Amino acid sequence: MTATVVETSLQQLVVRSNRLGSDRSVCNWGGGNTSMKTMMTDFRGRQVKVLWVKGSGSDLAEATEKSFTALRLDDIMPLLERDELSDEEMVEYLAHCMLDARHPRSSIETLLHAFLPFAHIDHTHPDSIISFCCADNGRQLAEELFGQRMVWVPYVRPGFQLSKMIAEAVAANPACELVLMEKHGLITWGDTSDACYQNTLRVIQEAADYIAARMNPQTVFGGPRNQSLPRERRQQVAAEVLPVIRGLVSQRQRAILTYDDSDDLLQFVNSQDAPELSQVGAACPDHLVHTKRVPLYVDWQPESEDVEQLVARLRAGMERYAAEYSEYFQRHTDGHQSMADPYPRVILIPGLGVIGTGKTKKMANIAVDLYRRAVAVMKGASTLGRFVSLDERESFRVEYWPLELYKLSLAPPEKELSRQVAFVTGGAGGIGSATAERLAAAGAHVVIADINTDRARQVAGELADRFGEGTVTSVYLDVTREDAVEEAMRATILAYGGLDLLVSNAGLASSAALTETTLDEWNRNLAVLGTGYFLTSRAAFVTLLRQGIGGSIVFVASKNSVYAGKDAAAYSSAKALEVHLARCLAVEGGPHGIRVNSVLPDAVLQGSQIWNSSWREERAAAYGISPDELEEYYKNRTLLHVNVVPEDIAEAILFLASGRAAKTTGCMLTVDGGVAAAFTR
Repeated sequence: MTATVVETSLQQLVVRSNRLGSDRSVCNWGGGNTSMKTMMTDFRGRQVKVLWVKGSGSDLAEATEKSFTALRLDDIMPLLERDELSDEEMVEYLAHCMLDARHPRSSIETLLHAFLPFAHIDHTHPDSIISFCCADNGRQLAEELFGQRMVWVPYVRPGFQLSKMIAEAVAANPACELVLMEKHGLITWGDTSDACYQNTLRVIQEAADYIAARMNPQTVFGGPRNQSLPRERRQQVAAEVLPVIRGLVSQRQRAILTYDDSDDLLQFVNSQDAPELSQVGAACPDHLVHTKRVPLYVDWQPESEDVEQLVARLRAGMERYAAEYSEYFQRHTDGHQSMADPYPRVILIPGLGVIGTGKTKKMANIAVDLYRRAVAVMKGASTLGRFVSLDERESFRVEYWPLELYKLSLAPPEKELSRQVAFVTGGAGGIGSATAERLAAAGAHVVIADINTDRARQVAGELADRFGEGTVTSVYLDVTREDAVEEAMRATILAYGGLDLLVSNAGLASSAALTETTLDEWNRNLAVLGTGYFLTSRAAFVTLLRQGIGGSIVFVASKNSVYAGKDAAAYSSAKALEVHLARCLAVEGGPHGIRVNSVLPDAVLQGSQIWNSSWREERAAAYGISPDELEEYYKNRTLLHVNVVPEDIAEAILFLASGRAAKTTGCMLTVDGGVAAAFTR
């Protein structure tokens, strides 16, 4: 087969994989795999039988050609004659079968695809199929539905033993068209890529139709136990408790949260069966690494109990969950594992919804999305019979299985501000956008808050494209309006669960001799540069104190904070207010681990909205020069003979926000190229 034909076949495999993975009711995030068998020419020029299979650690929805591994089938097939093969031996053996060492490491289920004689194979985790696989009477009902077309395989962890069992069972049942793996998933196949895909969808739909015909919407999950709070009230309560939850789950390492109040999740958390059903165990082994064996269910009555009672139940529940997880770990460890943090990945709150936790927004979303799949499976399984899961011992073995943990190790190393949430006011401007970019590059999740919503969305979109899904978002903010500040902070909490860093940067400037400074001008400077910094800091303090894990605030002040700028009394006075406010906040925040520092720039003309306004002409007039001469004027008056640019300020902000300044608070850091008149005394 020519290289062009092989590439076309591989492209078809990628397309099929993407189509399957794009529907999460068909395939879990990061789970499942697809394959094809073909002929290729090896490096010696020989024709060899090749298996292309999705490699370890990638997701079918996002798979590209680089996500697949090519292995020599003739080298793999002798393994079928063996009686046993450990995971370690399997991994080492398959490494020798790869056509190209640069391909991804082979999947745990590579042998499953190799041992079956079909040209194209799909292994998926459809909700409808796993409902059968996780029902106590699932095998009996699956035989009723599929008859001789199906092979049922009892639960065995993926690897050599399961692959051999499936191959032998299929060989003994030549009429079969599919395999159901207990507590695991589905295997289907076809002679062509399209036939394989259509077979997969047909089987899934048959199972879904069978369940739907038996489901009574009135009695799903035992019927309702609680009622959802009205949407606006849900959002309000969530904004109050998410920082508390974030603080509790961040005792060992910080987490990003996601909040979901979709109808399907509310139906489950509000149901009669949720308290017990949620504690049975994971619906699928693939979930365990991301959701843990069970979620935290918070037994709160939304109709009769208030937020303070919810917080109390959260604190007690989190403490109990961590203690029970530690005991679970101690019961099953052989001494070679390191315990993961003991806090839940998924929290269920009646009336409110579901909260997911993770090291990034994407991983928090995945925890919730996988639990949504678990809810769908529990709905189907409890319609068919009784939902069952892996026992505790096997759950532990899967959760701490080296081959599963290897997938997580493929993630890039964490950065300086990973797991942290930064809120940048004036984030669409020159200093603001440069700061947002620098913080995002350092791993932070960034909220760009600006009165210019179009520009804020544009900057957020560009940065999210560069730094990853969910890492940057934007909110409307008028720092002079109390309600707008509170709404922007609430949006931030609902997006990420809380806050770690406030960069107070929104600004304006005006220049005039005192006798020509109007009251409106004076009030406008104080409103934005004084009141605005107060309002945003107060909102940040409320959130940081609720979290209880410290944090940082950085004010972007000015050289004029300590230097009496000519013809700029309103601006300079307001900037002086800022730095003293920062010192006051440092005193208040210190006992709570909240650091407050200021950066004092001078004349950041590049990319600045302020310097593109009348401020440029006004400052030039104050110095008796033309506006075009300002850059050179400011450069020459510094000791270092340099101009200051937004990236310089962003770097100073990063330093103060990072662990490198962990013991610094109440500080003023000057970034002005050296203006002797502005030296602090």
